[in-house]
Amino acid sequence: METDPREIIGASGSVSRSDLRADLERRGQDPESLDLGTNMMLHILYGYLPKPPVSPTATISPAGASRVPDGVDRISRLPDVVLLDIISRLPAKDAARTAALASRWRPLWRSAPLTLVDSHLLPDGGASGPLIIGAPSPRAVTAAVSSALAAHPGPFRCVHLTCSTMEEHRGELSRWLDILVAKGVKELVFVNRPWPMDLRLPSTLFSCASLTRLYLGVWRLPDTTAVPRGARFPNLLELGLCMNVMEDRDLAFMLERSPVLEFLLIMWSQTGVRLRLVSQSLRCLQLALTCLQYIDVVDAPRLERLFQWETVPRAEPTPPGNKKRPSWIKIGRAPNLRVLGYIEPGGQELGISNTIIVAGTKENIVPSVQILAMVVQFGVRSAVKKVPGFLRCFPNLETLHVHSPTLSGEPTGKVNLKFWQEDGPIKCVLQSLKKVFFYEFRGSRSEVAFLKFIAETGRVLEQMVVVVAAECFSPGDDGVNAKLKPLTGAKWNSKACQLELFKSPRTGGGGPAYSTKIACNFGWADPFDLQYYYKAERIPVS
Repeated sequence: METDPREIIGASGSVSRSDLRADLERRGQDPESLDLGTNMMLHILYGYLPKPPVSPTATISPAGASRVPDGVDRISRLPDVVLLDIISRLPAKDAARTAALASRWRPLWRSAPLTLVDSHLLPDGGASGPLIIGAPSPRAVTAAVSSALAAHPGPFRCVHLTCSTMEEHRGELSRWLDILVAKGVKELVFVNRPWPMDLRLPSTLFSCASLTRLYLGVWRLPDTTAVPRGARFPNLLELGLCMNVMEDRDLAFMLERSPVLEFLLIMWSQTGVRLRLVSQSLRCLQLALTCLQYIDVVDAPRLERLFQWETVPRAEPTPPGNKKRPSWIKIGRAPNLRVLGYIEPGGQELGISNTIIVAGTKENIVPSVQILAMVVQFGVRSAVKKVPGFLRCFPNLETLHVHSPTLSGEPTGKVNLKFWQEDGPIKCVLQSLKKVFFYEFRGSRSEVAFLKFIAETGRVLEQMVVVVAAECFSPGDDGVNAKLKPLTGAKWNSKACQLELFKSPRTGGGGPAYSTKIACNFGWADPFDLQYYYKAERIPVS
């Protein structure tokens, strides 16, 4: 049985690597799984980091590289402001080399906002990817970073520090932050290479008022009780917290001291997530690959998107052993919340504290949500029976995404069409639902009953996309058509609805498709519709 790397590592950053390996061995598990799990999570973490704005492998087109016929250096005649902009878009080493071009260029690189990416200082320029656990810390790179930060007077446009094992460079850690604060850095990505996994980040960080984007990985956040009252991030727009150890009060402190923060990402918190959200500026919240206890959206008037992907409930110590209790999401004041998912009926509890008077009666609903994504265990009867209650919370829903995961255990009952018909009307299905996307359809009775109910009830339904799991296809087997027949033969309430069927290009199960970059891209209207299935085989509707 495969072990989730989150469970291998756990909230165990304060335990040494050697002790954890010894503990795994005592329990009859392979101690190598510790480094494998850590490397896996680090690999995923690097995928969540923003890309550096410069690249050492960027190519110049032949047309741009050709010399002018008269040999005149016209670039050097450009105004300083243009040349400084050019230099600021170069990797640090190349920016420094411009000083050798001509006397005109010599002082410019020290005046240009510097972009420093430590992986570009590796012998291969970082082409081989992130360093793995067990690889030696690149001391030459650490020394080069120290030299570059000391030599350049600032400001720093963007700094990415992801290569060094900072436990071996505690002196540099403090000096780097002092320099970045003093000289002004706008974008900072700072990841500690374990071990340990809970190295305390100096509180100097909270003095960095110039920051507009900040990503921190594999740290213990500073103890905010010792941070000066006036410390704040007045310009911070985007915050990413990845694989960190953080107390609830520390997370609340960072949100409170970031008055213009619009984007917040929490990826695999080592201590789990208990978030009480009060923010007048936040527009997008993402939680990924983390143990989630609760999210309480108390007051977030500008919040438009709330995502959680591959979160798991945290085990609570209850006799006779650890039992995973459902996490919960409570939505209070969020009048602009339009996109929500992936919520999981049966695995989570949903609470709506926003009471609205509708036709003289009080209803706890979120009328602003138009796009909803759910993960539904259709083989678990108790989970399916919670779906109607969830849907009733969103009376103006227009687009619904449903992911049907592979059942990990034995089925615990099925739900037929009669259940949906007798449970009572669901307002959004009747009046507002226009698009339904169903992923990894396997043809179970519960799946068919749900889709047939939507088809025969939805009055304004325009499109239903069903992506059939790859496991349903086998040579010479007509089982797919048989499984789809109850749906294709349904009495559709909306005659204008278009049914589209696709063979899933994904194999091996897994969670719903998700892109953190698209999730925070407000130019992408529906961040759950990644459209990957359009590249797959289309199934004719018979």
